[in-house]
Amino acid sequence: MKKLFSLSIICIALVIFYSSAIAQITGRDIMLKVEKQQDTKTRIVKSKMILINKQNKTRERDVVQYVKSVNDPKGVDDKILIFFEYPADIRGTGLLMISYSDVNKDDDRWLYLPALKKVRRIAGESKNEYFMGTDFTYDDMGGRSVDQDKHTLLGEETIDGVKCYKIESVPVDKNDIYSKKIGWVIPDKWVHLKVDFYDQKGQLMKTLKADDIRNVSGVWLQFNLVMTNLAENHKTILKIIEAKINEPIDDQIFTITALERGGIR
Repeated sequence: MKKLFSLSIICIALVIFYSSAIAQITGRDIMLKVEKQQDTKTRIVKSKMILINKQNKTRERDVVQYVKSVNDPKGVDDKILIFFEYPADIRGTGLLMISYSDVNKDDDRWLYLPALKKVRRIAGESKNEYFMGTDFTYDDMGGRSVDQDKHTLLGEETIDGVKCYKIESVPVDKNDIYSKKIGWVIPDKWVHLKVDFYDQKGQLMKTLKADDIRNVSGVWLQFNLVMTNLAENHKTILKIIEAKINEPIDDQIFTITALERGGIR
């Protein structure tokens, strides 16, 4: 009886300790861990993008993304360059994005269209437009500072057998395309397993689901992402083919000149 009593006391103590630990962590704390987990000096990611329309017809695209964290005195946070390598009709199309640590400053974005041989600056108000027929907006494609949203921990929930933190993220910018996002974050890996996006009317607009989560050089990456656009009855699948972490990237590729070359040579 004494052993059973002792075990009961230990179990109760563990439950209290665990509940206390959960109560102490905040939504912002969790999102800072997500941000830190993704914080690499550089990354080079080759992906296959599959677009599926409401008639279930598919289009495939090969994409390469270069990312460099800067954190320089001028306030530049990250530099991102994306090029399409396939199919031929959009090969060389590129997007250059420069993000800033100041949450009140819009990212700089430039789109290069080789068919027109022209670079187009993406104005701040256009950040909510969809990128190249995908279900990702320009803002979705870039980095997002934790403090661009107000985060509230709603509790815990199990998704596909995985216990997650459930977090509501409400944009500080009232002109954002989303009224809120509900995200499910995997503890210890600190990556999203699922995100629901709600429009300004509070209706579920899009759902992002991740699987095939792998560790590459100490960083957890979602190797398969599926963005389902409920409003448009459209879907975009993003599959990572190859990922390189913290390999040297020349800063000169993050320029308009490099963008106009239509690829890295």
